[in-house]
Amino acid sequence: MRKSMWLVSAGLIALSAPAFAQQTDTDKAAAQPTDGATAEAGAVSKTATQPTADQDEGAIIVTATRRNEALSDVPLAVSAVTAETMKNSGATDIRQLTQLSPSLLVSSTSSEAGGAVARIRGIGTVGDNPGLESSVGVFIDGVYRSRTGSALTELGAIDRVEVLRGPQGTLFGRNTSAGLISVITAKPKFTPEASGSLSVGNFNYRRGEISLTGPISDTLAARFDGVYIKRDGFLEDLVSGRDVNNRNRYLLRGQLLYQPSTNFSVRLIADYTKRKEECCAAPYLPAHDTQGDGSGGYTFQPSTIKPIIEGLGGIVPDNTYARNVAITPGRSYRSDVRDYGLSGELVYDFGGAELTSITAYRYNKYTRGMDADVNSLDILYRDDNGTAYNRFKTFSQELRLQGTTFGGKLDWLIGGYYANERLQVRDNISYGKDYSAYANCLIALNFQQNFAALLSAPLVDTTNPTCFNTVRTAGLIASPFTSPTNDLILAAFGGLGPFASQPPFNNSGFSNAATAFGAPGLTLNGAGVDDLYNQNSNNFAIFTHNIFSITDRLKFTAGLRYTQETKTLNATLTDNNYLCEFIGYNPLLSALQNLPCVIPSVPGHFFEGTSRKTEHKLSGTAVLSFKPTDRILTYASYSRGYKAGGFNLDRSALPRSVVPSSTGPAPGPVCGGPASPGNCTRAASLDDLQFKPETNDAFEVGMKYKGRGIDVNVAVFRQLFRDFQLNTFNGIQFIVENVNSCSNSLNGADKDNDPYTLTGACTGGTR
Repeated sequence: MRKSMWLVSAGLIALSAPAFAQQTDTDKAAAQPTDGATAEAGAVSKTATQPTADQDEGAIIVTATRRNEALSDVPLAVSAVTAETMKNSGATDIRQLTQLSPSLLVSSTSSEAGGAVARIRGIGTVGDNPGLESSVGVFIDGVYRSRTGSALTELGAIDRVEVLRGPQGTLFGRNTSAGLISVITAKPKFTPEASGSLSVGNFNYRRGEISLTGPISDTLAARFDGVYIKRDGFLEDLVSGRDVNNRNRYLLRGQLLYQPSTNFSVRLIADYTKRKEECCAAPYLPAHDTQGDGSGGYTFQPSTIKPIIEGLGGIVPDNTYARNVAITPGRSYRSDVRDYGLSGELVYDFGGAELTSITAYRYNKYTRGMDADVNSLDILYRDDNGTAYNRFKTFSQELRLQGTTFGGKLDWLIGGYYANERLQVRDNISYGKDYSAYANCLIALNFQQNFAALLSAPLVDTTNPTCFNTVRTAGLIASPFTSPTNDLILAAFGGLGPFASQPPFNNSGFSNAATAFGAPGLTLNGAGVDDLYNQNSNNFAIFTHNIFSITDRLKFTAGLRYTQETKTLNATLTDNNYLCEFIGYNPLLSALQNLPCVIPSVPGHFFEGTSRKTEHKLSGTAVLSFKPTDRILTYASYSRGYKAGGFNLDRSALPRSVVPSSTGPAPGPVCGGPASPGNCTRAASLDDLQFKPETNDAFEVGMKYKGRGIDVNVAVFRQLFRDFQLNTFNGIQFIVENVNSCSNSLNGADKDNDPYTLTGACTGGTR
């Protein structure tokens, strides 16, 4: 089922500061680029030139169509944020563009480096699964950044940032289904220049920036930019007393511009970024249960989970505005990033056509730690010893040839793009030493809710912080009450009879149940994974983008792109979660498999395999634009965007044993074959991790008015998404799904101001 959205955007009423051209024209376009425009690449003149006679002095020049055009003449929903605007607003990175560009939202979830998301017109790719590419692409100096989080760092000196709304399916390197952010950094100049800034603020904030540029010779200019920022954390850990969510990062960027003539230029850029921070811890919202009232509404009830955590000695800091968190001793939110790259941009004007080549290599590694339970109990964590990380190695090559013909009636462009991305993901998520006790209380609470009438005392007293002792001492009125098996299980989790912590039994109901059924010594404490994913992606595309001038005021733009994407995944998954396997494969205990299999075991606790997927997609655009006056532009457009499919890099998405229970399906271990319990009919394979590409058909009608000191842009659009890639949480784990058939469409915003919600029951889709 198509996902549709009608929205009206009446954004961008802005004062435009003059942006005079400082470059010579190598493609004979009327509008000159501002310093740093990628379409003209390194064609920087040694002295500033004045605007041409037919160019408005207030024009901001953008390269959204890979041509130098005045913003008011581009028949696209695009906004340009200049360096001056960012400076005046205090914005220094992409996240802060939210306050400057309408319909753009940049945020992060469990981490900034791995869980960042950019949304345009409410659409973005959520979640921190590295197998998901972003619906909103980020390009810096024409080079694609593999994920949004890799671009969430200091920008240094820039010329401007362009935000293109809607699918971008023709130009730029990678296709995007919702829009893109293009950052154009400041270029070397042939006039010596030095600048710097120093900022201080609360939480011991310090930020320093320096920029140096000038000529080395008549044909060679250089530039150096550096940024250093440090800030204390603004959340206090009640356990250790340390502050978290701090800032500690720097950026170094060097450039060389070689320009022996106005027809030829080469620009080399090298940059290095490092972050060593602890992010992102978070306080709880006020803890409570939500209960439906039977008429579509809901009421808040006292929390049943908070007393359990506190009864086990944990801290739940749910006074949000106190800015307190509780981190398990020995755990951290390590967030270390090393990012660097080298790119070369070559431009040569043959006279009748201009060739542009952009070659780039990028490396990004994010090493993390996580106290995943977000409280002081040791329940679930990722160790920060360096065995949990995402690493990208990317090579890309783009070629464009463009020019004009038929007396300027046809402005044509053809090009090709190739990218190879090597992604390695390693995960070590594990149960902590308190997981068994915590899970024990949850099971006891479930029994209490189902068999309250048969108990002489509560198994879990949620009004008294003595959860663990209460679980061990509760008794029964009637026994057996349903079956001998239920009686035995209840006794195991209630600490009754032979299970009252007498060897070989202990305080873990799961361990006791396994012991009673012939598997002594199994425990959840310390059970975890050591998973390694290696994904290799090859993207090849050819494209064309042409502007036909039917009359001086009426133009037709047509663009088409063919993309071939091949991804290969090799994975090795290991674990030591023997309790998940035993309970899930025991038909008398399998209804209890949900909690021990939050981290599912794979068959034999070792699994390796290979999977491959190839896609062939056409995308493009068609735009009819008309200028009734020199200051008004109207347009109507259709465009198709495409975002590649891929692999869900999480073992939880593999087919798993599912056993019906009183509280719903209970997912268990990964299926090993038809002999597995539950719904297993075959053995799991890496093919089960595949998800489909996402496409967006967008229709838009817009108008732009270029006044004296004021711009007004209005757009009305409709977007139809197919196979929308959604990282959904099913109550136990996150699973990537293509949304194909849901009863309701994407909405604009929910009560918590999330950019969109997906409501209704999904009846189709693939994982």
